Amino acid sequence: MSQSLLVSNLLLAATLLLGALAPCRAADAWLFAYFTNNGEDGLHLAASVDGYRWEKLGQGRSYLAPQVGKARLMRDPCIVRGPDGTYHMVWTTGWNENNIGYASSRDLVHWSPQRELPVMAHEPGVLNAWAPEIVYDEARGEFLVFWASTVPGKFTQTAGSSEEKYNHRMYYTTTKDFKAFAPTRLFYDPGFSVIDATFVRAHGRSWLLVKDETRHPPRKYLQLAEAPDLRGPFGALSPPITAPGLWVEGPTAIQAGQDVIVYYDAYTAKRYGALRSRDMRTWEDVSDRMHFPDEGTPLRMRHGTVIAVPPALLDQLRAAPSS
Repeated sequence: MSQSLLVSNLLLAATLLLGALAPCRAADAWLFAYFTNNGEDGLHLAASVDGYRWEKLGQGRSYLAPQVGKARLMRDPCIVRGPDGTYHMVWTTGWNENNIGYASSRDLVHWSPQRELPVMAHEPGVLNAWAPEIVYDEARGEFLVFWASTVPGKFTQTAGSSEEKYNHRMYYTTTKDFKAFAPTRLFYDPGFSVIDATFVRAHGRSWLLVKDETRHPPRKYLQLAEAPDLRGPFGALSPPITAPGLWVEGPTAIQAGQDVIVYYDAYTAKRYGALRSRDMRTWEDVSDRMHFPDEGTPLRMRHGTVIAVPPALLDQLRAAPSS
C-alpha cells in the first residue's frame, strides 16, 4: 500500500470514529408532548424533523393514561431528558389540586408508576398547581421544577385582576433524584398574575418566557425576561411578543439552527401558533408555515412542550403497540 493511500485510509477511519463519538445535533428530531380535550386520556405525542411539520404518533392514541390526582387528568405535560438518558415528566393533575403528577421512562413507552408530588400541600387553602415544568440545571447537577399557584391572601396588590379568585405566582422546588425535594419556594413574582412559565435556552443564553394572566384589563400575552442563571435574577420584561388581543397559553420553545421557534396555544382561537426570531427581540409570526395534527377538531393539540430526541426514538414510538 502506498504511503498516500495509507494516510487517506487513516484519515477516513479517524473521520468515521469522530463521527461516531461526537453528538450529531443536526440529526436530532423533535417531539411534542401534549394533551387533548381536558386531559382525560393522558399523554399524546407528535414528531417533526424540521420544527414546522408535525405528525401525530400512534395514530393519535394516548401513550400514558392518568392515574393520580383527585381529578385524574394529565394536562400540560412537560418532559425533560436527564443526563443518564431517563425521561422525566410532570403534569397538571387537576384544576384545583395541591400536587403535580410525575413519572419517568427510558423510552416514553414503558413508564414508572405514577406519583403525586405534593408540592403545595404545605399551603392550606392553595387553589391550584398548574402547568409544571422541569429543566435540568447543569451548573448545580439537579432538576428545577416550577409551576403556577394561587395562595389566598398573598399578593393582594393584584387581587381581582385575574380569572375569578385566581392570582398566580410561580413557585419551585429542586431535586437530584425525584425522591428527595427541597422545600417549595417562591420562584418568580413579576408584579402581576403569571402562569405558564418556561425557559428558552438558545445561543448560549437563557430567558424566562411567561404569560401575563391579567384579565382586567385583558393582557393574556407572552413576554421574556433574560436570566444569567436558572434561578435568576430575572431582567426586565420585554414588550409582548404575541399579537395584541390574541389570548395565548402554554408556550414552549426550541432552537432550530439559528432560529428560535416559540410555539403557543391560541386557546380562544382554538389553534396553535408559532413565532420565530434570531435575536430574541424581533419576532416573525410563522403560524401559517406550521402544520399541526387535528387542527380545527376537538382532538387538536393543547398546551404541550417540545424536546429534541434521537430519530431512532421516534421509530420506536411509531412501532409501539397500542396500550
